Amino acid sequence: MDRRRFLLTSLAGAVAAPLKAAAQAGKVYRIGALLLGNSPSRCLGSFQHGLKEFGYAEGRHYSLDTQFSEAGSSRWPYLAAELVRRNVDVIFTDGTAVARDAKQVTSTIPIVIGPSIYPVETGLVASLARPGGNLTGIAMLTPDLLVKRLEILKEAVPNAVNVAVLRGSGSVNDLMVKDLGAAAKRLAIQLQPLEIRRPGDLPGAFQSAVRSGAGAVMSTQLELFSTHRTQVATLALQHRLPSLSGEPGAAEAGTLIFHGPDVMETCRRAAYFVDRIFKGSDPTNLPLEQPTKVELIVNLKTAKALGLTIPPSLLARADQVIE
Repeated sequence: MDRRRFLLTSLAGAVAAPLKAAAQAGKVYRIGALLLGNSPSRCLGSFQHGLKEFGYAEGRHYSLDTQFSEAGSSRWPYLAAELVRRNVDVIFTDGTAVARDAKQVTSTIPIVIGPSIYPVETGLVASLARPGGNLTGIAMLTPDLLVKRLEILKEAVPNAVNVAVLRGSGSVNDLMVKDLGAAAKRLAIQLQPLEIRRPGDLPGAFQSAVRSGAGAVMSTQLELFSTHRTQVATLALQHRLPSLSGEPGAAEAGTLIFHGPDVMETCRRAAYFVDRIFKGSDPTNLPLEQPTKVELIVNLKTAKALGLTIPPSLLARADQVIE
């Protein structure tokens, strides 16, 4: 069954001094894009599809200046500064850390972020309803959504009292683990955070999880876990650990449970903010949006391989069941 929907709702507006972003008839707008990876991303394609839906054609209504690098790269401030030097009209980005680098080099050029993680908690914006400054866009992952994932994993594997958490390095992951820790106490779960800095760390992390008696594994949101979702799913199955991930395609790759929004839809929706800015809106007056619908996908093939019975109540809520 497949009842996939993705709705976005806007929070209440805020009032602040406008930035220079008024639309001009016949103008070809310059859009700068700061994107994770080394080649044109699916996120960029979805973003451009959204622009087309709002009537913008590349070459006729806008030009695109794309800059790519890897997550954690020291080049991001330089790439962001280069877009500022080229005097783009708006900057679009698909990563929280990258957006923060962009904010550090400009307080006047509007910044629109596609899928963002913990935008308030990391100081990217003052609040979802009143972002302040020159940044707006989509809040893809918030503390409430992350905690919900742990609750779902506990429902699927009620006997799991020790859960391994694959995490990256840095302050955002520190915040995610802290929020998971608070929820784990309420659920009588002992967390085992395992820091992953590179793909080669994954096999050892799963071995550590098994040695410590983990009964399940989940991951924080991280590009590495998305890029290597098949490896993560395979290792979890090899070590007989029920797994949950919020990375797109994880369930199809063999992860037991996927729970999260449609990332490509958040990239497409970012075009709405660019359109509003081109028509004169101030980013300060554009509240960040959140997904009001997230997908829950259960892979029953993986459950069968693990000898695990998924509660009917969880299956009934699933948007898709892989059999």
